[in-house]
Amino acid sequence: MTVVDSQAPASLAPPITPDPAPRSPRWARPAFFVLLGATALLYLWQLGDSEWANAYYSAAAQAGSQSWEAWFFGSTDAANSITVDKTPAALWFMGLSARVFGVNAWSVLVPQALMGVGSVGLLHAAVKRTSGPAAGLIAGAVLALTPVAVLMFRFNNPDALLVLLLVAGAYCTIRATERASWRWLALAGVAVGFAFLAKMLQAFLVLPAFGLGYLFFARTTVTRKLLHLAGALGAMVVAGGWWVAVVELVPAGSRPFIGGSQTNSVLELTLGYNGFGRLTGDEVGSVGGGAGGGWGSTGWARLFGGEMGGQIAWLLPATLVLLVAGWWAARGPARAALVVWGGWLLVTAAVFSYMNGIIHGYYTVALAPAIGGVIGVGAAALWRRRQDPMALAALSGAVALAGIQAYLLLASWSSAFAIAVLVLGFVGAAGFFFSPKVFVPIALVAALAGPGAYSVATASTAHTGAIPSAGPAGTGGFRGGGGGTGGAMPGGGGGMGGLLSAPTPGANLVSLLRGGSQTWAAAAVGSNNAAGYQLGSGMPVMAVGGFNGTDPAPTLAEFQQLVADGRIHYFLGGAGMSGSTGSDDAQEIAAWVARSFQGTTVDGVAVYDLTVGAQR
Repeated sequence: MTVVDSQAPASLAPPITPDPAPRSPRWARPAFFVLLGATALLYLWQLGDSEWANAYYSAAAQAGSQSWEAWFFGSTDAANSITVDKTPAALWFMGLSARVFGVNAWSVLVPQALMGVGSVGLLHAAVKRTSGPAAGLIAGAVLALTPVAVLMFRFNNPDALLVLLLVAGAYCTIRATERASWRWLALAGVAVGFAFLAKMLQAFLVLPAFGLGYLFFARTTVTRKLLHLAGALGAMVVAGGWWVAVVELVPAGSRPFIGGSQTNSVLELTLGYNGFGRLTGDEVGSVGGGAGGGWGSTGWARLFGGEMGGQIAWLLPATLVLLVAGWWAARGPARAALVVWGGWLLVTAAVFSYMNGIIHGYYTVALAPAIGGVIGVGAAALWRRRQDPMALAALSGAVALAGIQAYLLLASWSSAFAIAVLVLGFVGAAGFFFSPKVFVPIALVAALAGPGAYSVATASTAHTGAIPSAGPAGTGGFRGGGGGTGGAMPGGGGGMGGLLSAPTPGANLVSLLRGGSQTWAAAAVGSNNAAGYQLGSGMPVMAVGGFNGTDPAPTLAEFQQLVADGRIHYFLGGAGMSGSTGSDDAQEIAAWVARSFQGTTVDGVAVYDLTVGAQR
């Protein structure tokens, strides 16, 4: 129940006068545990089928399990040549899990699955506080059954930790708003700050919603609210900035190169490649480069069609109806919650719709908690006013839209199922005008059947590579690519395959890599090439040029010195990037190796022994 400061003037904020909170019904707690149990089953079932999933991050987790320095910085190899192109918080959990349970697919993927269960539980708790246990269950179920959420909570990209921390931030903001609590608001700042350490500036897209929710609905003076917000901002900066400060203060020669940057700077990575470059498309070193670098047309339609539609669009039309109608029907804390969840949804959706830089369908997992929150809060507010025909019409329209959207997304997969969901949606929508209580279960099944089926199909499909996509096998997206043997040449225009998927080394090549004592068993152009060889052999493999092969790490002169010092045993041929922005050092290194050393072929891979001296 909200506690209102009786001394605060009524004009300071919209009045919060919640209904007396009834004791939770007896079914609420068992239903919550059923929700968590079903979510855990969905996220953990056959988890190991995806093997290394994104080998890029799996190799970094492996490195972190072998070296505490690699763990702290997020290095791609235990010898600390270069970091991943993100801040490393997600890798910390994977690295610790690998240290405890060994380096294997399960230990790398389980942390994300548990983060998914935690996200569903936190979302339920947040929505329950403002709208009751039924609303919390609906919100949690929507998140749990969003296909892109199932994908990412069964994968090892940083998005799982990002979502968990942002939901935690929303929960803390809602708690702060109830009592004008600076402590809870500071905790929200800590959560968002730590989320920055998972996926950098994307974490800050929720800040307008969190700030406005507190500013408009906390019951205290404007001055105090501004001071509380300033304190939360400070907490966020400390929680997210301490690691950046440490990295910037450590001399460049005493730490790995910052992957994704051109100047070995985490600040450049934050503001450039992973920052404003994502909005403008001007990302030096990216696979596209330049504004509008091949990432599709912009606009709101981006979220509803193509690859993104099957990831996130199932309930988007219904969500927008419930956001508007729910605002009309809601009172007090529920309205504050709609600002938090609705603001999160609208700002993030707008950025994803109009950004010109690198964007992939799985990014939309950041929208899933907001969709669940709006649906839970908005539907509950309308249900309480179901005696009003306007409220029933809004609920009915939302269910009908969910059925129509599911039909559009399912038609290319299973036309019969698509028609069944559409009919069920219309039945559930019409039933609200005859017997609302009877037709609520039908409406819920109709709304969740489409994304639920797609989610089960997602969990049943192995996903590997750098660009995963939710849905059944054969419906599009990048799901394969875990195999391959690498290229026969030491670099050059090998195409995207070797950059976005990791090779699987044969037994002879693995034995060769394990046979030396050099700092790096081998070097290869591109992080995914290096990751495949490193995961297969368990030995450090230098990722020349970082993820895209376009980082100046190492330079040709630095690489030549490392070879002269006997610190790199082999150079392995593979795909490189050509015609991109960024450094050409990786290509120069590959060309120098090809000119200077005699190559042999092992398991289909060009291998150059760098310890026998230049041969030609």
